[in-house]
Amino acid sequence: MKPALIRCRHLLRALGLRWKISVLLAVGCSLVAVAIGLLIHDARARQIGEAARESATNQLIRVRQVYELTGRLDADKVGEADARVDSEELPDALRAAALNGSRTTYLDMNGPEPSVWAARPLGGEHVLSVRQSLAAQREELAELDGQLVAYGAVIVALAAAGGAVLASRLSRELRTAAETARRISAGELDARIGPSGLPGTRDEVAELSSAVDTMAASLQRRLEAEQRFTADVAHELRTPLTGLHTAAELLPPGRPTELVRDRVSALRTLTEDLLEVARLDANREEAQLEAHLLGPLVESITRRSGVAAEVEGARGSAYVSTDARRLERILTNLLVNARRHGRGPVTVTVAGTTVTVRDRGPGFPEKLLREGPQRFLTGAAERGQGTGLGLTIALGQAQVIGARVALANPRPTGACATVLLPPA
Repeated sequence: MKPALIRCRHLLRALGLRWKISVLLAVGCSLVAVAIGLLIHDARARQIGEAARESATNQLIRVRQVYELTGRLDADKVGEADARVDSEELPDALRAAALNGSRTTYLDMNGPEPSVWAARPLGGEHVLSVRQSLAAQREELAELDGQLVAYGAVIVALAAAGGAVLASRLSRELRTAAETARRISAGELDARIGPSGLPGTRDEVAELSSAVDTMAASLQRRLEAEQRFTADVAHELRTPLTGLHTAAELLPPGRPTELVRDRVSALRTLTEDLLEVARLDANREEAQLEAHLLGPLVESITRRSGVAAEVEGARGSAYVSTDARRLERILTNLLVNARRHGRGPVTVTVAGTTVTVRDRGPGFPEKLLREGPQRFLTGAAERGQGTGLGLTIALGQAQVIGARVALANPRPTGACATVLLPPA
């Protein structure tokens, strides 16, 4: 019994919501139909039994009257009943009750020959009995059971079909809500579910849709305000930083001047990164895609990056469809990240339409691999200091050109970033 219940539970878990509702509704209707059928069958069987007992008792009275008047059992006068004295087929329980001086009946609907008996004592040790066949009544009861089964099956089928229709609408609306939530989480902040259900109705699904839309609108407003704030701050910083850079260039040579120029350069780089992140968040970047042979392009980008890295597999590369300027931004950020947070040697491997940048440092933090890059968060102390914008920009630019960046920690040590580019 328990294995069967376990299998049924696993089957229900594997079914979708639509089929679960249909199955449960069909099972519920089946139980109701079976209960009603049993009640009707029991009531009809009881009615047939009471009528048969009354008919047999009346027949026994007539047979006794005939027997007392004539001294014999004449079939023409007792009717269709099988009347006998001391019948050998008389049930023992009925015989014993008759010999005790009572008039009683005995009903048998389940035997090979359904019948009803009535018996009474007939002076001394003799018993007068009457037997009537109930074959026609049992056939009637069997026909009633067949009709109940047929009607019950039709009702269950209609209930299952109606449940499937209602569950399909509910499942479709829930799937729409789930798909909209996935689109919002993927960055499509203007995605909305819209009104659901019949016009004028207000059910739980409609409330869920309204709540998701309200949440999406609130989230969109907050993110847009954050993007505007980031862009405004970065834009406003450009003018004073430009003046500060010009003033730093006019300082006399020396160690203090080098420190000032280094910090001003870092501020300018951070400001430009913030502006780039703001543009990526606002989806204002448009790629200029062209066909490029990947190997020579990667070699050229690696040289210009200023990072001492070895390029492998450049000669066996393929043509890709990409924006060379944005690909350079992606690979340069990955190379600088490998130099700053990892450990040498840094290798760049070209294979087909993929480019892999690997270092031999402590690897990416587990949180970064699990949740993805987050701005102004470098993840772990062993990865060094930084703003956390490099990987964020690399992944954002990759999305613009239709590429994908995968981060991993290959054994035994090191961090690995793989850029998968679309073929030309």
